[in-house]
Amino acid sequence: MLDVTSDVSEAVRRSGLRAGTVTVFVPGSTASLTTIEFEPGLVEDMEELFERLAAQQREYHHNKRWHDGNGHAHVRASLLGPSLTVPFNDGKLELGIWQQVILIDFDNKSRDREIICQVMGE
Repeated sequence: MLDVTSDVSEAVRRSGLRAGTVTVFVPGSTASLTTIEFEPGLVEDMEELFERLAAQQREYHHNKRWHDGNGHAHVRASLLGPSLTVPFNDGKLELGIWQQVILIDFDNKSRDREIICQVMGE
């Protein structure tokens, strides 16, 4: 899990827009974006939740077909989705005081991830 809030804020700042929305998107089918309070206890809670929902060591039809062992990553990522939209005003994200934008990479091998921010507004 990676806190990307500052990257999203920087994209909004660079746009020069004062109010609108920023859509944040991660290409690929084994990573997701969400908002949480990014602190160690909740990070651990999230890891445990996803292990209960889509355990890494169980059998996945995807793994039988492709033999890449990341069926769990596809299932987990599909639960959260690849994008989210955050409003902003006065050039600042409208996030709660304990809310951050988080990238979760569920894959079983290292990948270079790109985050796309599309900023719209006035």
